[in-house]
Amino acid sequence: MPQLRSIYFYYLDHTDLDKRVDLLIDLARKNNFEIVNDPEDASIIISIGGDGAFLQSVRKTGFRQDCLYTGITGADESGLYCDFNLDNIKKMFKSIENQEWEVRRFPVIDVQVNGESSFHCLNEVSIRSTIIKTIVIDVSIDDQYFETFRGDGLIVATPTGSTGYSKSIHGAVIDPLIPSFQVSELASLNNNRYRTLGSSFVLSKDRKLTLDVVQDGNDYPVIGLDNEAYSIRNIKNITVTLSDRIVKTLKLKNNSYWDRVKRTFL
Repeated sequence: MPQLRSIYFYYLDHTDLDKRVDLLIDLARKNNFEIVNDPEDASIIISIGGDGAFLQSVRKTGFRQDCLYTGITGADESGLYCDFNLDNIKKMFKSIENQEWEVRRFPVIDVQVNGESSFHCLNEVSIRSTIIKTIVIDVSIDDQYFETFRGDGLIVATPTGSTGYSKSIHGAVIDPLIPSFQVSELASLNNNRYRTLGSSFVLSKDRKLTLDVVQDGNDYPVIGLDNEAYSIRNIKNITVTLSDRIVKTLKLKNNSYWDRVKRTFL
């Protein structure tokens, strides 16, 4: 890890936010940090705007392995990826300066679509029907057929992604220290004719998940990669594995993942 002195700020253009970023830049320079215009030159990439902005900062900068990511939320927001908010920015620079921080490592999944395009996801990949008709997906684990899903769609989430979309449909919250990924159903069809597992299931780091979309007229589902939609229309299959990559984040001491879960949900 390089010396943590160069910072790149990632944020969406917004008039009010621009003013806050100017103040952040001034404060960083006063604390002897260098502000860079190219994320490739940064040892720390700081997103501003909550968990959504954090996910975008990681994706837009290529899931870099040689830097730290951290996030800043709004003054009245909380975030599972963001250790800081606009009310305690001085604390962030002080923590970096005095090395009062630790490195948190988050698992990432690799997603291959139609055997060609490959993507990384920090949160989840989701596949959903776009018409008023169930989508049919053959699910295989390690190239062995497991089940045929019929319903609105499926979500494959990382441990950190388990607190997002997956949790909203009653998936488990998984400790990110467990290298794994979770598969959850969206409104599965279960009756005397059709049957799925009917609950979320967790796969270990060495498993391969394959989702084959049955070409029965519902061939153009929406694919969500974290908080972005995938643009290609016809989807035949998706393969998901746990990536060799991780996302390293700057973590305050005494602020564990479960502290953040408790603060966010309880």
